[in-house]
Amino acid sequence: MSFLEVLIAALALIALIAVAAAYSYGRFARCTSAPHSHALPPAEAQTPIDRALAPLLTAHPELNGATLLADGARAFAARVLTARNAGRSLDLQYYYWRKDSAGRLLMREIIAAADRGVRVRLLIDDINARGNDSIYLSLDAHPNIEVRLFNPSRNRSNGIRRGLELALRAFRVTRRMHNKAWIADGRLAIIGGRNIGNAYFNAARASNFHDLDLLVAGEAVSQAAVIFDGFWNSPSAVPIASLSRPIARRLPSLPVPSIGRDRANAQALLRLVETLDAGSALVQLLDELRWIAQVQIISDPPEKAIAAGEQGWLARQLYRAIAETRSELQITSPYFIPGERGLRALSALVARGAEVTILTNSLAATDVVAVHGAYASYRKRLLQQGVRLFELRPELMPAGVSLFGSKGASLHTKAFTVDRHTGFIGSFNFDPRSASLNTEMGVVVVDDGLVAEMRDIFARETTPHCSFRLGLDQGRVCWDEASRPGGRLLQEPVAGFGRRLTAALVRLLPIESQL
Repeated sequence: MSFLEVLIAALALIALIAVAAAYSYGRFARCTSAPHSHALPPAEAQTPIDRALAPLLTAHPELNGATLLADGARAFAARVLTARNAGRSLDLQYYYWRKDSAGRLLMREIIAAADRGVRVRLLIDDINARGNDSIYLSLDAHPNIEVRLFNPSRNRSNGIRRGLELALRAFRVTRRMHNKAWIADGRLAIIGGRNIGNAYFNAARASNFHDLDLLVAGEAVSQAAVIFDGFWNSPSAVPIASLSRPIARRLPSLPVPSIGRDRANAQALLRLVETLDAGSALVQLLDELRWIAQVQIISDPPEKAIAAGEQGWLARQLYRAIAETRSELQITSPYFIPGERGLRALSALVARGAEVTILTNSLAATDVVAVHGAYASYRKRLLQQGVRLFELRPELMPAGVSLFGSKGASLHTKAFTVDRHTGFIGSFNFDPRSASLNTEMGVVVVDDGLVAEMRDIFARETTPHCSFRLGLDQGRVCWDEASRPGGRLLQEPVAGFGRRLTAALVRLLPIESQL
């Protein structure tokens, strides 16, 4: 046989094995499916959250409450307060729940809620859950807590078998549940870009993410509950007890000395939340709600993760909203790869007179260098078409001081505003992965006041001490830098040689659709 024939035969064999692996996994997922359950309906004055919201809902009939959670400490406190005041249910859906101080403290809060009789449903994407089975099994052993993993690996070890499964299921494994939702008593929902971990709440030592959530109250929360139920009851959501050997030992409420190795971070976070009285602090948080008519919580369907059903549903809805821009579009996305279609769409908006401004990470600030490499190939053409580009500096912004003196910063907000009256906050990155592979969710609001707050955040983050503004210097991409002679840089600012080399190599690879 010739080399070509051997190669074709080998590829055919690999494809056959991959198909068999996908079929076998499908049968496995069906066999491990669990009984369906659904959101518990809200009741009148049954829980502290019910009672705190009642006068506000009465005063604002047919409206939804919403407030931005831009500050990391405030976003953490909001989750703690809603968990402590929950009396009926907590439905939590996350792409990533880290085992650091913030993750353990919030885990402690959901255990305490379950001890009070609150039903807790925890849905975590499996891609970052490796090595956490013992924790999830301990949680699942609580009679009021159920844990499911989304699109999990059948092999739970970290060895060769797991690696082989991931390789054979590559096309399915790359599809992840990127949603982030925290729903308390069916009354309050926190939707946005934050996962659970120190870096998302300004509590990391090395580098913190600048992120954004929206706390929502009112009828719109039922939309989040329906979305959660759809994912929870999908074949891709597998009970942890079906994946690993169940254990009888429950995870106890975690005292501070047992909170983890990063004890200083834990103590500071603990002081932050325990100085607040749970009831009065919740009332204070709810008093900050802005009551508006048009709030819609939207999501991709879970079927997107298995390449079934309608594709790109959320992306198409967001792109339609952006296409309606008449005067101003502001996009914040940590990972920005517009693609040729997106480039044409943004260019068309500029051509008809709209001001289009993009804020993303600089190469030095990004946590995913490969994505930046793909984005870099579009910068010059975007600038030539009149799109304004800003890249976040890697140094911490003065307005976002970390609890622990972190000096690093990375953008993680996923948001946009259209014409000063429509806004979106969620998990959706403007890249092919969010558009075609991952499931995403977010909130669309139509309100001049709330969008003005979003625009204020955008204005602060695009000032010279927070971001580099990009331009063209004799056809070359350049970065404004007032501290240097001439005020401009002609290479990626602050980034080291290794990062620049990696980004350059990625631009040569045909992998943009996976980024």
